[in-house]
Amino acid sequence: MTVRRIMPDIKVASEEALDSSRTFYGLLGFEEVMNMGWVTTLASPSNPTAQISFFTEDRTAPVVPDFSVEVTDVDAVYERVRASGVEIVRELRDEEWGVRRFFARDPNDRVVNVLAHRP
Repeated sequence: MTVRRIMPDIKVASEEALDSSRTFYGLLGFEEVMNMGWVTTLASPSNPTAQISFFTEDRTAPVVPDFSVEVTDVDAVYERVRASGVEIVRELRDEEWGVRRFFARDPNDRVVNVLAHRP
């Protein structure tokens, strides 16, 4: 199993805050790569794994995660985390936008979105 990237997930208060974030991070060179209305992801054009996401909510999960970790084998990581007794905040499932993911709570009370892109 390989970690492909780690990405901050930032909860914002409104869609206007999404727009303001897009504008600010655009000044730093980020470009929008995904916009679902309630979540927007920006990435560096020269290093596409350098990303940041902004959420007004997470429409398919109970909470907005604190950050995301993309792995090559999310099923194996899920089984390892579940077997360890770590709290699973949201069970493993496929999302309509092409990822398979689950949420776990780390020892610092942070919610981690662990995901892999589906082929």
